[in-house]
Amino acid sequence: MDSNSVLNFFKEITRIPRESRNEMAMTAYLQSFAAARNLKCKTDKSGNVVITKEASLGKENIPTIVLQGHQDMVCDKVAGYVHDFAKDPIQYEIEDGWMVAKKTTLGADDGIGVAAALALLDSNQPMGKLECLFTTSEEVGMYGAHGIQEGFITGKVLINMDSEDEGQLFVGCAGGMDTLIEFRYKTEDFGSGFHTVKLNISNAIGGHSGDDIDKGRMNTVQQMVRFLYAHLDDCQLIMLKGGNKPNAIARECEAIVATADVDAMIGAFNSFAKDVKGEFSVSDPDVIFKASAFRCTEKPIANDVKIRLISSLNACPHGVEAMSQDIPGLVETSTNLAAVRMNESGMIQIVTSQRSSINSALEGISKRVEACFKLAGAKVWHSSPYPGWKPNMSSPLLKFCVDSYMKLFGKEPEVKAIHAGLECGLFLTIFPDLDMISFGPTLKGVHAPGEKLELASLDKFVALLNEVVLNYK
Repeated sequence: MDSNSVLNFFKEITRIPRESRNEMAMTAYLQSFAAARNLKCKTDKSGNVVITKEASLGKENIPTIVLQGHQDMVCDKVAGYVHDFAKDPIQYEIEDGWMVAKKTTLGADDGIGVAAALALLDSNQPMGKLECLFTTSEEVGMYGAHGIQEGFITGKVLINMDSEDEGQLFVGCAGGMDTLIEFRYKTEDFGSGFHTVKLNISNAIGGHSGDDIDKGRMNTVQQMVRFLYAHLDDCQLIMLKGGNKPNAIARECEAIVATADVDAMIGAFNSFAKDVKGEFSVSDPDVIFKASAFRCTEKPIANDVKIRLISSLNACPHGVEAMSQDIPGLVETSTNLAAVRMNESGMIQIVTSQRSSINSALEGISKRVEACFKLAGAKVWHSSPYPGWKPNMSSPLLKFCVDSYMKLFGKEPEVKAIHAGLECGLFLTIFPDLDMISFGPTLKGVHAPGEKLELASLDKFVALLNEVVLNYK
């Protein structure tokens, strides 16, 4: 296996629809891959796939290694860009040493991990037994990992390939859950002499709600709500929508309001934009604010619901809640105000996600978010919980990987825990004897358009993976 073979498999994967909860085409691809090579393959009721390659002659006594990645990807695109993730291939470019999708997400999270496993399965290198596990719907609650049953894999050594910083070996991760909120609303008539205005914030950087939550990037939902709260008495709210996935920082938000003085509202928004752009001039230099008169016949939501909705959203925390007291620089607890949307049946839905490496702190921040909206009379519930992964610093696999990295590259890798969620914590609840590690190539901008893969880091990732798989004993 080399990096070219991995990249070729990944290029094939970019042509396969695989949005979370819609991975059927990817699952079928994996099954066909195995059948074409006479490899044992099984699929469970959650769509998880295991492809097994038996040990080479003379390698039968080497421990079975499980290689693990997830089939799905976060699907997001630049506003106005025409792309159907259910059928269109990802459009990417190779430039300046990076593979990048400029208008959509690339899906290297975790398509590159899947591709690496396929390249090893396809190779003729002598190695011990491999079990390659491809899970489903990791990005929306780790549903595939939740559904794995005892006996689905037999190996006791697992390499997760869902990390995004080459030169770092991950041995722990945060747990997390989503908090979902619903407001019911009725409409009311326009105020006398009121006219409508559209407000829009777009082109923020966004990013991963775990890896990027400490980078101070703009959350467009939070900033739109900040403006609306300051003008609660000046306008009626007709529409509010922003954000997308629970595990992505909101990059865009739009509101339609009705007001008696259109010019004053537009002027206030432009003044607000100037201030906020100054606040985020480093993290989000290209963010766009736009306000304009807008013809709309939809009625505003009832005033009492508007007040409760905007007030609770404005009070809802977003960002880093606490840093680890044990590991310098590690975010311990955070929350992401991810998305808000309205539908025509009188429902407003809000999605938030919380993470922490300490279970009690995860419960604490989730309850704090819950309280914000319960006080406002909303319906609140929690979903998609997953446990953290506690580091095992005496892991034999960790020692071998550190030694291998030193041997290959002449320097020690960083050994870290990550604030993002990995499926490893769930695997331990089902397979408590697993010895695990996570590593991968360098990815930037995951979960947002412009996601990119550094090709030089792919070479090093492949070299390390080869070294571990071929020589671990």
